[in-house]
Amino acid sequence: MKHLFFVSVALGIFSGTSISANAQTSVNSTRAGDGIAAKKSEKFIEGIEIKAGTTVSEQPVSKKPAETITASPVAVKNEGSAIETSSPVQFKYAQLLDIDVEGITNYTLYNFIEKWWATTYRYGGTSEKGIDCSAYTATLLNDVYDIAAPRISKAQYEACEKIDKENLQEGDLVFFNTRGRRGRGVSHVGVYLRNGYFTHSSVGNGVTISRLDETYYSRKYIGAGRMSANTTANK
Repeated sequence: MKHLFFVSVALGIFSGTSISANAQTSVNSTRAGDGIAAKKSEKFIEGIEIKAGTTVSEQPVSKKPAETITASPVAVKNEGSAIETSSPVQFKYAQLLDIDVEGITNYTLYNFIEKWWATTYRYGGTSEKGIDCSAYTATLLNDVYDIAAPRISKAQYEACEKIDKENLQEGDLVFFNTRGRRGRGVSHVGVYLRNGYFTHSSVGNGVTISRLDETYYSRKYIGAGRMSANTTANK
């Protein structure tokens, strides 16, 4: 009986171990199967099937062409600016004089300067082939202001009304002694513009624009004067 009991117990133990092993194998198989199934499953993105060998790229978003916005001249004028209606000459001289474009209002004056710009200096010259300082200022006063000024710079100085530098206005004359210690009195003349600038026919650059506070001209400056319509070329 003892032997029979031990045999029965042994059989029971081995039988339970076998069942457990089979169950574990079944569990492992199921887990492995789940992993394989997960790898093989097809994926879908918003109804698009992704297949092997297919490249999926993001669709470019279509954009509307950029609209060109043009400022209305009327709107600009209402804001106090005349840039939209300004001429190239106004832009050029506004930059040269370091002022707003709206400050260039005497179109006759600046068109005159533009016409003569960079004309070569020639002593005694009176044409666009070459012109000296006093001929340039006399021509400018005549063509722009209808003033008959004397031909020589010294005579222009004597004929005009003397004014202080602080009271200079556009169209006034500015005078210099460029001869140094060897010369006396006026030897150079220009026409005042705006913001400390004047136009003249210089020996080095011809017809141009310079500043009164440049070292050279500030040292040579003598005074300023204002011509009027009553001035005659015979004075």
